[in-house]
Amino acid sequence: MDLRPLRALVEVVRQGGFSQAAKVIYATQPTVSKAVRQLEDELGMPLLDRHAQPLRLTEAGEIVYRRALTMLAERDDLYAELDELKGLKRGVLRLGLPPLGSSSLFAPMFARFRSRYPHIEISLVEHGSRRLEEMVMAGEIELAASLKPVPDHVDWQPVAREPLVALMPADHPHAHAASVGLHELRESPFILFESGFALNRIIHEACQRAGFAPTIAARSGQIDFIVALVAAGLGVAFLPRITAREELHAGVCRVPLRDPGTDWEMVLVWRRGGYLSHAAQAWLALTREVHPGVF
Repeated sequence: MDLRPLRALVEVVRQGGFSQAAKVIYATQPTVSKAVRQLEDELGMPLLDRHAQPLRLTEAGEIVYRRALTMLAERDDLYAELDELKGLKRGVLRLGLPPLGSSSLFAPMFARFRSRYPHIEISLVEHGSRRLEEMVMAGEIELAASLKPVPDHVDWQPVAREPLVALMPADHPHAHAASVGLHELRESPFILFESGFALNRIIHEACQRAGFAPTIAARSGQIDFIVALVAAGLGVAFLPRITAREELHAGVCRVPLRDPGTDWEMVLVWRRGGYLSHAAQAWLALTREVHPGVF
């Protein structure tokens, strides 16, 4: 099977349409449309519901899309492994990091990595953990930082484990407590991260165990803005302790959570069975060296 129509289908789904996909793969819109149509003819089934707004996959399309991601990633692995067999080092580490926790855990590693491997370029992308996992599975990046639990289709290496702390305005009834349980915060609005952040799942599941669904006052992908919203009295937010230490604000108090199952466990993930470049293996080794406490 020619992989080019699969690439066209994947980009149509990712970009939300044929015109947008054409720009990404440097083709014309008719070329992309023809490639997807030929794929449908070859398989004998429609893959896209073209009458839906926005465009969506059919049941068969869901299967083909999922398999296409794996096949395209395997192709990239093939080329990378053959290049290194021939001695052609790619010299690029494709790494994904989330905004939360990366400045504390990974920023100090960049200078050390650069000093050891001056000819390796780090191509860095930043998203929430769940989006980064998708990019790993699609072969867009080799390694990504995420939170446990991780999907079965990835391998992982631990990085850090931190308790969560609640951030609350100084006049909150529990602002000066030694610790706080989520059930004591059930009447307070929560300020959460955007949907791509795995920390949200930890909070929601812990609230469910505590017997309530939180009221969400706001969401943001910016840590400093979330802290400012807490200081303004909008609600309560949550950060891992290592990050909360850096976010100092006169109007915000930090109180440890005492609920079980709320530890923030960061790991590095990669596609199970996928090929890892020498650059990626070097980054994993440096992580074990810099953060030995979790091994």
